[in-house]
Amino acid sequence: MNAIQPLNTLGSLSPDTLITNPGGEPVVSAISINAPAREVWKVVGDFGGFTRFIPELESIEVVGEGPGSVRYKKFKEGGLRVVEQLNSHDDDAMAMTWTTIYNNLGVSKLWASMTVFPKDSASCVATWTIVAEPTDDNSMDAEGFREFLQGFADGAMKNVPVALVRSGD
Repeated sequence: MNAIQPLNTLGSLSPDTLITNPGGEPVVSAISINAPAREVWKVVGDFGGFTRFIPELESIEVVGEGPGSVRYKKFKEGGLRVVEQLNSHDDDAMAMTWTTIYNNLGVSKLWASMTVFPKDSASCVATWTIVAEPTDDNSMDAEGFREFLQGFADGAMKNVPVALVRSGD
């Protein structure tokens, strides 16, 4: 039996997806770091290594490699979980993007990017950008939701220099 069927034989089914890009204003968290850009990228550009600078995370498991891989994040408290797909990862440009597939944080759609730009040979700016929408049952108003995202991203990015010191990078 041939598994490839013409679309007209699928009846009422057609190709679809629940993954859609969110709308809204980006939340941007940027930090200037006195370290070479490549060393900072080793920390923030490691899709499976966010536990290094987000202390609220208990564990991360990545299934697959490169774009299309999936990251399972488990938080230390509250049974909170997030599943994300890596969309792009460019070590030369020091940039990556990902999309949330599932979470129980009250976020219905989330797209994010992480970039590192050198300022000179010994310093850089690392930037985490998030575009997200709350779930319909999220009790936060729009401003509260933005503040939640901003606070989380800012807290994480403030930990990056500490992660560099701990790792010896």
